[in-house]
Amino acid sequence: MHHQTPTAAGAEVVSPHELAVELLAVPKAVPELRRAVRGYAGTACSEVQLCVSELLGNVIRHVGEGTPVRVRVARVEGVGIRVEVTDPDPRVLPVLLHATGEDESGRGLLLLDAVARRWGVEQGAASKTVWCEVGAGEA
Repeated sequence: MHHQTPTAAGAEVVSPHELAVELLAVPKAVPELRRAVRGYAGTACSEVQLCVSELLGNVIRHVGEGTPVRVRVARVEGVGIRVEVTDPDPRVLPVLLHATGEDESGRGLLLLDAVARRWGVEQGAASKTVWCEVGAGEA
Protein backbone atom coordinates (compact mmCIF):
# COMPACT_ATOMS: atom_id res chain seq x y z
CA MET A 1 0.00 0.00 0.00
CA HIS A 2 1.22 3.47 -0.91
CA HIS A 3 1.81 5.64 2.17
CA GLN A 4 1.42 9.40 1.88
CA THR A 5 2.83 11.82 4.44
CA PRO A 6 0.88 15.06 4.96
CA THR A 7 2.93 18.24 5.26
CA ALA A 8 2.25 21.98 5.34
CA ALA A 9 -0.30 23.55 2.97
CA GLY A 10 -2.04 20.21 2.44
CA ALA A 11 1.05 18.92 0.66
CA GLU A 12 1.66 15.25 0.34
CA VAL A 13 5.03 13.64 -0.16
CA VAL A 14 3.93 11.07 -2.71
CA SER A 15 7.34 9.38 -2.68
CA PRO A 16 10.91 10.34 -1.76
CA HIS A 17 11.13 11.64 -5.33
CA GLU A 18 7.96 13.75 -5.49
CA LEU A 19 6.00 16.35 -3.53
CA ALA A 20 2.48 17.11 -4.78
CA VAL A 21 0.24 19.89 -3.49
CA GLU A 22 -3.24 21.02 -4.47
CA LEU A 23 -4.17 24.45 -3.16
CA LEU A 24 -5.81 27.76 -3.93
CA ALA A 25 -3.48 30.42 -5.31
CA VAL A 26 -3.67 33.02 -2.55
CA PRO A 27 -0.81 35.09 -1.07
CA LYS A 28 -0.88 33.29 2.30
CA ALA A 29 -0.27 29.97 0.53
CA VAL A 30 3.17 31.10 -0.68
CA PRO A 31 5.05 30.87 2.67
CA GLU A 32 3.25 27.60 3.51
CA LEU A 33 4.29 26.14 0.18
CA ARG A 34 7.87 27.36 0.67
CA ARG A 35 7.96 25.55 4.04
CA ALA A 36 6.67 22.35 2.46
CA VAL A 37 9.31 22.61 -0.26
CA ARG A 38 12.04 23.19 2.33
CA GLY A 39 10.91 20.10 4.23
CA TYR A 40 10.97 18.06 1.03
CA ALA A 41 14.08 19.40 -0.71
CA GLY A 42 16.29 19.87 2.34
CA THR A 43 19.18 22.31 2.44
CA ALA A 44 19.73 22.90 -1.28
CA CYS A 45 16.32 24.38 -1.87
CA SER A 46 16.55 28.18 -2.14
CA GLU A 47 16.29 28.06 -5.95
CA VAL A 48 13.39 25.62 -5.73
CA GLN A 49 11.60 27.86 -3.20
CA LEU A 50 12.16 30.86 -5.47
CA CYS A 51 10.71 29.01 -8.47
CA VAL A 52 7.67 27.83 -6.51
CA SER A 53 7.06 31.35 -5.13
CA GLU A 54 7.35 33.02 -8.53
CA LEU A 55 5.20 30.47 -10.37
CA LEU A 56 2.47 30.64 -7.73
CA GLY A 57 2.74 34.44 -7.67
CA ASN A 58 2.25 34.52 -11.44
CA VAL A 59 -0.99 32.57 -11.12
CA ILE A 60 -2.23 34.96 -8.40
CA ARG A 61 -1.35 38.05 -10.47
CA HIS A 62 -2.33 36.92 -13.95
CA VAL A 63 -4.95 34.19 -13.66
CA GLY A 64 -6.59 35.35 -10.44
CA GLU A 65 -6.42 35.04 -6.69
CA GLY A 66 -8.16 31.89 -5.47
CA THR A 67 -7.41 29.87 -8.62
CA PRO A 68 -7.06 26.14 -7.82
CA VAL A 69 -3.57 24.96 -8.70
CA ARG A 70 -1.53 21.78 -8.51
CA VAL A 71 2.11 22.11 -7.58
CA ARG A 72 4.51 19.24 -8.20
CA VAL A 73 8.14 19.18 -7.10
CA ALA A 74 10.08 16.13 -8.23
CA ARG A 75 13.65 14.92 -8.28
CA VAL A 76 14.66 14.01 -11.82
CA GLU A 77 17.78 11.92 -12.24
CA GLY A 78 20.44 13.74 -14.22
CA VAL A 79 18.49 17.01 -14.12
CA GLY A 80 17.98 18.08 -10.52
CA ILE A 81 14.60 19.24 -9.28
CA ARG A 82 11.66 19.96 -11.56
CA VAL A 83 8.91 22.32 -10.37
CA GLU A 84 5.51 22.32 -12.09
CA VAL A 85 2.54 24.59 -11.38
CA THR A 86 -0.68 23.68 -13.20
CA ASP A 87 -3.68 26.02 -13.37
CA PRO A 88 -7.03 25.78 -15.20
CA ASP A 89 -6.49 28.65 -17.67
CA PRO A 90 -4.69 27.58 -20.86
CA ARG A 91 -5.03 31.05 -22.41
CA VAL A 92 -3.01 33.21 -19.99
CA LEU A 93 0.61 32.44 -20.81
CA PRO A 94 3.66 33.75 -18.96
CA VAL A 95 5.84 36.21 -20.87
CA LEU A 96 9.45 36.99 -20.06
CA LEU A 97 9.48 40.78 -19.67
CA HIS A 98 12.65 42.79 -19.61
CA ALA A 99 11.97 44.96 -16.57
CA THR A 100 13.91 48.19 -16.25
CA GLY A 101 15.22 49.57 -12.97
CA GLU A 102 12.03 51.61 -12.54
CA ASP A 103 9.55 48.79 -13.12
CA GLU A 104 7.85 47.61 -9.96
CA SER A 105 6.76 44.29 -11.44
CA GLY A 106 7.66 42.00 -14.28
CA ARG A 107 10.74 40.60 -12.58
CA GLY A 108 9.32 37.17 -11.62
CA LEU A 109 10.18 35.33 -14.80
CA LEU A 110 13.52 37.14 -15.05
CA LEU A 111 14.37 35.68 -11.63
CA LEU A 112 13.12 32.29 -12.76
CA ASP A 113 15.16 32.55 -15.95
CA ALA A 114 18.24 33.41 -13.90
CA VAL A 115 18.06 30.48 -11.46
CA ALA A 116 16.49 27.74 -13.58
CA ARG A 117 18.46 25.62 -16.01
CA ARG A 118 15.38 25.51 -18.25
CA TRP A 119 11.73 26.54 -18.01
CA GLY A 120 8.71 26.42 -20.24
CA VAL A 121 4.96 26.02 -20.63
CA GLU A 122 2.90 22.97 -21.54
CA GLN A 123 -0.60 23.84 -22.76
CA GLY A 124 -3.50 21.45 -22.40
CA ALA A 125 -7.09 21.78 -23.57
CA ALA A 126 -8.32 22.94 -20.17
CA SER A 127 -5.14 23.83 -18.28
CA LYS A 128 -1.52 24.82 -18.55
CA THR A 129 1.58 23.81 -16.66
CA VAL A 130 4.48 26.19 -16.19
CA TRP A 131 7.61 24.25 -15.27
CA CYS A 132 11.24 24.85 -14.46
CA GLU A 133 14.26 22.73 -13.66
CA VAL A 134 16.98 23.65 -11.19
CA GLY A 135 20.18 21.81 -10.50
CA ALA A 136 19.63 21.46 -6.75
CA GLY A 137 18.63 17.81 -6.79
CA GLU A 138 22.01 16.23 -6.31
CA ALA A 139 22.60 17.76 -2.86
